[in-house]
Amino acid sequence: MFKSLGNIASMMKQAQQMGGKLEEVNQKLAAERVSGDAGAGMVTVEMNGLGEVLQVSIDPALFEKQDAELMEDLVRAAMNTTKEKTKEVHARITQELTAGMNIPGLEQALEQFGNQAD
Repeated sequence: MFKSLGNIASMMKQAQQMGGKLEEVNQKLAAERVSGDAGAGMVTVEMNGLGEVLQVSIDPALFEKQDAELMEDLVRAAMNTTKEKTKEVHARITQELTAGMNIPGLEQALEQFGNQAD
């Protein structure tokens, strides 16, 4: 019986640690800035580490071409490039902040947390 109580206490402590780490990961990702571009820099997208779009910049020369399809393609490409970079940043920060924590299921929980931006 006492062994079970010890296990429960240990699980509760681990849950508190995990909650704190999730919040720390979230704060660090919100502060992180990631950018990507397309069309040799004609379209640039900036996101935070959570995958939220912060800024989209389009070279005025692109408007002069009056080619909506080209602009759509470049915006989409810049968004996708930035999103991939964001995933890499998310993985790196998560690894840094959770290194050494031996909590079963932590990595899967953090992966799902990061995929919410998808």
